[in-house]
Amino acid sequence: MKYLQKYYYIFTGFVSFVFYMFTIAPSVIQIDTGELAAVQCTLGIAHPTGYPLFTILGYIFSLLPLPITKIFQMNLLAALYCAVAVSVFAFTIKLVLDNLNAFQFVKQSKGKNKRKKKDSEITDKQTFSSTGELSEPAKIVSSIFGGLFLALSKTFWFQSTSVEVYSLHLLLITIIILTLIKAFLLSDKEKPVSKYWIFFTISLALGFTNHMTTLLIIPGVAYLYFIKNGFNSKSIKQIVFMLLIFFPVLILVYSYLPIRASQSPILNWGNPVEWERIIRHISGQQYQVWLFSSTEAAAKQFNYFVENLPKEYSLSLVVALTGLIVSFIYARKFFIFNSIVFLSTVLYSINYDINDIDSYFLLAYISLAFFAVFGIIQLILFAAKYKIEIIMVISVLVLLVGIQFYSNYDNVNQSDNLLYEDYTKTLLNSVPNNSIVFSYQWDYFISASYYFQLVEDFRKDVIVIDKELLRRSWYYNQLNINHPTIFSGLKPEVDQFIEGLKPFEREEKFNANLLENLFRKIMTGLVSTNIRKHNYFIAPELVEGEMKRGEFQLPEGYTLVPHLFLFKVVNTSDYVEAPLPEFKLRFGKKDDQYTTSLKGFVASMLVRRAMYEIQFNRTDRAKIYAKKLAADFPNIALPPVISNLIKN
Repeated sequence: MKYLQKYYYIFTGFVSFVFYMFTIAPSVIQIDTGELAAVQCTLGIAHPTGYPLFTILGYIFSLLPLPITKIFQMNLLAALYCAVAVSVFAFTIKLVLDNLNAFQFVKQSKGKNKRKKKDSEITDKQTFSSTGELSEPAKIVSSIFGGLFLALSKTFWFQSTSVEVYSLHLLLITIIILTLIKAFLLSDKEKPVSKYWIFFTISLALGFTNHMTTLLIIPGVAYLYFIKNGFNSKSIKQIVFMLLIFFPVLILVYSYLPIRASQSPILNWGNPVEWERIIRHISGQQYQVWLFSSTEAAAKQFNYFVENLPKEYSLSLVVALTGLIVSFIYARKFFIFNSIVFLSTVLYSINYDINDIDSYFLLAYISLAFFAVFGIIQLILFAAKYKIEIIMVISVLVLLVGIQFYSNYDNVNQSDNLLYEDYTKTLLNSVPNNSIVFSYQWDYFISASYYFQLVEDFRKDVIVIDKELLRRSWYYNQLNINHPTIFSGLKPEVDQFIEGLKPFEREEKFNANLLENLFRKIMTGLVSTNIRKHNYFIAPELVEGEMKRGEFQLPEGYTLVPHLFLFKVVNTSDYVEAPLPEFKLRFGKKDDQYTTSLKGFVASMLVRRAMYEIQFNRTDRAKIYAKKLAADFPNIALPPVISNLIKN
């Protein structure tokens, strides 16, 4: 027990890390993991807001000669970030519990003190000290289980499974809260500038160099700062001094973006080499269209938050809600701080109209974990009142942690997620050498291809063009550097398009018709100017979307042939051979919106190819596709002509 009292926070983080190792992804998963892993390993520039600290730390970690794949190494770093964040959180809990008096508005009256002392006389020493204060064992128990409640909350836990900026964000935000609490408790109001506020300022600046949602803690910070220092000229001068530290740290880390961009890295999102591009990139200007877009969007996101909340903590949510009331009684200032942070996070996040919104609520879930600590305290007080042994309380808490682990395990588990590696590698392997693949399957394939091509050198000969990124001026620079001949013959159109994009990217008045017409010419021109040098493949989402709507046309004389996962551009009506479906995609045990969509892509292409084989009387080959469909996609409704092939 002596060592646990000293190293309780390390123990909590270690236990969390053990849990995380059961669910860590072995490879890339959906959305941004491939791109972010590639950015870290190649020291590139990530999508807005750039995440320079995340990139630099990741690059340093990637240099360690560990006997594992680089993607697993970067996923491991995410698990480490989250585990250390849990340790910092547990340490902060103990600090708060050691200083509960500092978070009360008024001192207890003598009568209350007498009653408290009387109550303490009927409780055991494991719960209270001789003065009636919460004992060390009780504080340790609260810190450990409060940390584990947070560690196993669904969204927090998920950040530990793969490369994402939110894992480092969690570590930095817990450090910010710790340094804030220390500054609130230990700073000397008599000194011009407290060193504790300086430590807080540095940690806050580092938080902003990783993720701009660090902003959400500012209202809570302002509350604690001003009730500690007052709203006067002295406190304002200290803020000015803090800002003189904050901005140099911020600028120093963010200077990575223009310095590295000027060296033309392989991944150079936004090409932030000049002031205008730097500001646009850091501010995430292209994503701001989804912020505060409508009350309908806010209502949708709020409903999602409320519906998802019980899934985050399972039965432990009851402890958190109890703790909300208890913290109001025992630590009013801390209650107000947590409430402000919770509300500011929720109010901001529900006004961001994106699909993967969960991670934006993380700070609110941290606030709930702080409330849960006071729920644990109430449980301990209840046990003490009725002379229940502390071991029984611990047993109940272990049970709650176990239920939370069981409830969230399947939702966060990525240990068997090899689907996106399988799909990306199979797709790249399905095309001949030096082919071009035109797609915008970012979540399923393009992001992952960055990692496999640029880090593992897998099929680097294949040129992958993201149709959506072609709408951004910086992307032409990246493609020109990595594939110098890709725009040969298209220079006038590209130059005119990039010039026309300038007012659009500056949010000035622009010619929408001109841009759209040039964009369509570029898409078609990419085919016509490259088809003699490269096999050209188009992904199904373009065929079903842009081509059906007439926004993208093939050059005259060319048509499409289904070719495993893609369509091949050809200028013949003769039979065109394609690889047989001798692939294995490991879909795993659970379905989500990404696996469901991917199954749709793959199954629809296999159906098309089977029909193509039937059209040319290649019945034997059509049967192979039909059997693959029946084996791998039994729930897909097949055309009768294909179903009959399986029966015969």
